[in-house]
Amino acid sequence: MAKTRPLPKLDEPDSSEFWLATTGKELKFQRCESCGTTIWYPRPHCTGCLDGTLAWHTSSGLGTLYSYSVVRQSYHPFFRNLVPYAVAYVDVDEGFRMLTNVVGVADPTSELVIGQRLQLVWEEHEGLNIPLFEPAS
Repeated sequence: MAKTRPLPKLDEPDSSEFWLATTGKELKFQRCESCGTTIWYPRPHCTGCLDGTLAWHTSSGLGTLYSYSVVRQSYHPFFRNLVPYAVAYVDVDEGFRMLTNVVGVADPTSELVIGQRLQLVWEEHEGLNIPLFEPAS
């Protein structure tokens, strides 16, 4: 088995622009031009008014820890040596909540607190980068 992170498909029409932007280390999200609803995850229509006029915007990369779980055991070869690690929902300042990992902590059971400020960091791969978060400095 490969010891690499599972990566998304880059040819998926709704999210391809998002993943392309990660090569420049930009965290993109959509906003409806008709009603102003912030859209996350990428899709072809607004979740507020169902219009299809969506514009891409770039996040500042700052957010707040909404919730998290600590993974203590993993059977996937890539994640096996990372335990314990945090899988978290982050409320990004631009108004969307994303599922990600919180990195940059030795012990997520004692170093993470709900409401904690976080900042975006990137895990680099060929052809795309993975958005992760770490405690803000």
